[in-house]
This record gives sequence, C-alpha cells and structure tokens, in this order.
Amino acid sequence: MYYSRKRPMAELPNEMTSIWSCTKADCNGWVRENYSFEDVPTCSQCLSPMVRTMKSLPILMGSNYGSKAEVKKQETKDLSPS
Repeated sequence: MYYSRKRPMAELPNEMTSIWSCTKADCNGWVRENYSFEDVPTCSQCLSPMVRTMKSLPILMGSNYGSKAEVKKQETKDLSPS
C-alpha cells in the first residue's frame, strides 16, 4: 500500500471575478478582465468575439503585474515630460 505524506491543499478563497468569455458554444476559452489588453478581446483559441461575464475564481494575491491599471499607469508615466 502507498500512503502519501502530503497533506491536502487548503481551500483557496474564491471571489466573483469579471472575465471575458468566448461566445462560441463549443469553446471554453476565457480570460480575467484584468489580464486582457484589448477593450473587447477575441478568443485566442477560436478567434470568436468574447463577452464580459462573472465567474467564481480563486483570489490572486499580489497580482498587480499585468493588470490594466498598472499598464496604464506605466504608459502615462512614460509619456509624461521629464
């Protein structure tokens, strides 16, 4: 018999998160809204249009990297005169 010494992972806290979801019925593509760089993205798997929906996802701790707010802040910082 095999007994694993690994303990089960703790349940991660979830929250309702805004996502972009593919409109094609047989495609399950989606992306968090914070990680999409387009105003209205297209699905990277089937190139169909996407719609904004909500999904219960684990909370990302310290996940400001790649978010739209951080990218826009960096763009305005780069464009400001020195």
